[in-house]
Amino acid sequence: MTGLYDVIRPEFNALVLQNVGLMKLSSGHMWTEGPVWVPAHQCLYFSDIPNQRILRWTPDGSVTPLRNSSNFTNGNTLDAQGRLVSCQHGTRSVVRTEHDGSISTLAHSFNGKRLNSPNDVVVKSDGSIWFTDPTYGIMGNYEGNRAVPEQPLKNVFRLDPDSGEIDSVVSDFCQPNGLAFSPDESVLYVAESGRSHREDIPAVVRAFDVQGGRTLANPRVFATVSAGLPDGIRVDAFGNLWVSSADSVRCFSSEGELLGRILVPEVVSNLTFGGPRNTHLFITATTSVYAIHVNVEAPPRR
Repeated sequence: MTGLYDVIRPEFNALVLQNVGLMKLSSGHMWTEGPVWVPAHQCLYFSDIPNQRILRWTPDGSVTPLRNSSNFTNGNTLDAQGRLVSCQHGTRSVVRTEHDGSISTLAHSFNGKRLNSPNDVVVKSDGSIWFTDPTYGIMGNYEGNRAVPEQPLKNVFRLDPDSGEIDSVVSDFCQPNGLAFSPDESVLYVAESGRSHREDIPAVVRAFDVQGGRTLANPRVFATVSAGLPDGIRVDAFGNLWVSSADSVRCFSSEGELLGRILVPEVVSNLTFGGPRNTHLFITATTSVYAIHVNVEAPPRR
């Protein structure tokens, strides 16, 4: 183990670069989350949830506000049209920022009851939006507004943005968190972060087979995190899964074998691939945002 990498399997050496360092891009925040690279504007958006801000980092090093009243936005992603899709704790909804800057609400309730606090979100190639709905944003007033949950379960949802139809695809998580599709979209990975409040909940990422593009089957434990708990997750072009943890970003092979770790000096919340040449791994970690050049990139859009 070096000061930057913990190489568990030799395959990890092909995914990272030995002549680079971990760069701190921004600091002084309260809890950073939701990083997403925006190719059209060559910048990174990320959330500072308690400060209710979405911020913008550009390669010249500047960090400027994108939105100063973000309703405790957590996870962010882009749809196929390049529109920002976000999870808001404050409104307990999934919203989309239109090209003209207006905000459309895509989901706020299920079975006639308010959502808990949508947390993380991904968009599938068919346009469907998949998001997790734990209760972190209504458990207190730090990352949202304290409220009594109306949903009896903590679901993973599939949303059809055209019809507004919303379906629960998984309902047996304690606190579902980050999620990511495999490169061919045949598998959905979902982080279980319930250990944050219940010690008996395993700190794992579960995998599900995607059937017909709409439902999930064959649930199984894909990977276990030994430090802290899994939060944000991303898949690279080779099918490896990169997972946030208390001490590092962990990289698991597509078979669930731990290949290695990138050590980070703060608790990692989330991560994403991007950058001007798509060679950065951006890492949100407690009060700061970091980046490191890697030797792999995100899968191409389907």
